[in-house]
Amino acid sequence: MDATAVREAAADLPTEPGVYHFVADRVLYVGKAVDLRDRVRSYADPRSARIARMVERAETVEISVTDTETQALLLEANLIKRHQPPYNVRLKDDKSYPLVQLTDHAVPRIEVTRDPEEGATVYGPFTDKGRVDTVVKALRETYGLRGCSDHKYRDRDRPCLDYEMGLCTAPCTGEIGEADYAEDVASVQRFFGGETGALADPLRREMEAAAQTQEFERAANLRDKLDAVEALHGDSDDAVQTTRDERAVDVLGAVREGETATVARLHAADGQLVDRERHRLDAPDGDGVGEVLSAFVTQYYAERDVPDAVLCSERPGEDVIEWLAGEGVDVRVPGAGREATLVDLALKNARRGGPDRDRPAALADALDLDAADRIEGFDVSHAQGRAVVGSNVTFVDGDAEKADYRRKKLPERNDDYANMRALVRWRAERAIEGRDDRPDPDLLLIDGGDGQLGAARDALAETGWDVPAVALAKDEELIVTPTGTHDWADDDPKLHLCQRVRDEAHRFAVQYHQTVRDEVATALDDVPGIGPATRKRLLRRFGSVDNVRAASTEELLAVEGIGDSTAQTIDSRL
Repeated sequence: MDATAVREAAADLPTEPGVYHFVADRVLYVGKAVDLRDRVRSYADPRSARIARMVERAETVEISVTDTETQALLLEANLIKRHQPPYNVRLKDDKSYPLVQLTDHAVPRIEVTRDPEEGATVYGPFTDKGRVDTVVKALRETYGLRGCSDHKYRDRDRPCLDYEMGLCTAPCTGEIGEADYAEDVASVQRFFGGETGALADPLRREMEAAAQTQEFERAANLRDKLDAVEALHGDSDDAVQTTRDERAVDVLGAVREGETATVARLHAADGQLVDRERHRLDAPDGDGVGEVLSAFVTQYYAERDVPDAVLCSERPGEDVIEWLAGEGVDVRVPGAGREATLVDLALKNARRGGPDRDRPAALADALDLDAADRIEGFDVSHAQGRAVVGSNVTFVDGDAEKADYRRKKLPERNDDYANMRALVRWRAERAIEGRDDRPDPDLLLIDGGDGQLGAARDALAETGWDVPAVALAKDEELIVTPTGTHDWADDDPKLHLCQRVRDEAHRFAVQYHQTVRDEVATALDDVPGIGPATRKRLLRRFGSVDNVRAASTEELLAVEGIGDSTAQTIDSRL
């Protein structure tokens, strides 16, 4: 379809909410709209190269009208899952995490698996298979649960090698009765239910006994097993204690690499981490992490019970937040404290098995650098020149080094280039004057294009801090250098590393901006009837007090907590 065909198709559509499909030999794209006619007409001028390719392939547009925006949101999610359109973000279950199963048998077998048997009691999923293998072996050494197949179990007439090695109590030949074996199974179940002491206590006693008899190698092996046992449950200690009285909390961490994204979901119930899973999504070019989270949330929760709260690594779309709020779900993007620790854990899970350790070296080679082991990312966030802040994140060997993150309040001005220059100058001056305890990075990565990179290089030249700098532009995902640009393939690992640094700098900047913006005293504080919660909603909706002042009465009334009298008071006071 060309622009004329799109406009002609849109002209016949209603101005009601609903879902639209661009169709060729299959459904290419599904979208939702508050006004179907207006939304479809906008595709006459596509917002990205990806959407332009989709429109060019499409032959017609089909619609489904709904009564409300929420219905459109849920219908869109269902249709995306049904049709798997190639130009949408699409959720695909990822069953790559290891599980531990106790089989449905009178004498259960214990094993690590990714494909549990029907009827089995399953624990996990877990993120570290090596650790799980160590723990399961320690459980077998302590409680003697079998690991053989049911076929081998039935046909034995004498104990196998596992019995001789102390890994199994040989229920197959009656060396232990079924009742006693069942008690050992119950101990293993208590361990996976959160009672770490069911395994840690006997291991600790063995370790201490070995040390007393100077069996130091055996004591060291037992210590390593004890560390693995305690680490298996360690993630579910203080980190999952949220700061509110919420029984069920989901934590979502999302990362994107090329046209694929991963969302890790942690589920905490009554303060304990009870479930972990990871999902892969197709994420076509142009969709940021926030859009990925929006797509995941609508598709995932459309057919599942919603929790009391959802903690996110980035803020999803406002329509998604409003839908969840209508379902009684509080959506938060925590900046610090225990909830932020949970989000960090989810992000680690999302990155599990991700970046190849050779990526920094490949990036250094491509940019003709000595090394790229230590990269610092920079971004600026503000709302039309208000609450201006900058972020400075650090990656070491391809992974985020949270202890070396820094952030900075900047002068209030609506000038992205000047703000970036000030941010990088602040970092450079601290490094040169010895006031920054971090090592100098191998590379600075700027969120932006030529303009932002030029501003950063001006700051480096002014201060004399000799550190290479490049930029990563969002729209076309081009690496911008002082001598030109690199257009690497979407699946190039070194591009993925740069994207991770860029996206993390953006997330950290936006998070800090929202905190500063919501804490700043404003003229709204003097308006009767506006408390902290309403003020926060107004600033999130309009971005600044000036925009609130310019808003119409109808726009003010659309904000939760604003009635006729408060809207009139705002109009008169501001």
